[in-house]
Amino acid sequence: MAIPVRTGQVLRVVNTHGTQCVDTWAVVSAHEHLSMAHCREVHETIYFAPGHTLVSNRYRPLLVIRADTWPGRHDSLIAACNRDFYVRAGRPPEHPNCADNLAAALRSVGLALPFTPQPLNLFMLAPVAEDGRIAYRRPPFAPGASVELEASSDCCLVFSACPDDIYPTNGADGTPRDAHVELC
Repeated sequence: MAIPVRTGQVLRVVNTHGTQCVDTWAVVSAHEHLSMAHCREVHETIYFAPGHTLVSNRYRPLLVIRADTWPGRHDSLIAACNRDFYVRAGRPPEHPNCADNLAAALRSVGLALPFTPQPLNLFMLAPVAEDGRIAYRRPPFAPGASVELEASSDCCLVFSACPDDIYPTNGADGTPRDAHVELC
């Protein structure tokens, strides 16, 4: 789902069923997008919270996290699932994936990117252990938990309810479920 937003608009992403990871991007143009690497560098953390300004690959403020009722820490490290990820795991190449969802959503509003940027994975637990290993975890069951994002610049927000059924990131049974996005 692609939603063009203007500076100052606020969107709320709701984890309707309480167990769904939502890959999230902000795109300005084919050359500028939300960049997790730049956000981690600016804030000196891998976890973002209310008050953090999320920036583009050109360090331009794109989003501010206004509110967050989810009890976990959202992931900023894991790449979007894609065809190659599923084929490597033994799934068919036509398995639904976030990279294709991003491309289709952007096409629907006349945008395109030459690659898939790393998303902010809302409601995804992938904590980093002391030894550097990533420990994928089931999300805490939190129906109705939400995150509010305010646009600091005109951009297009894109959301993909992640269809990952390999890692334990989507509820107890690994089944992807819908999430809800609304203008505040």
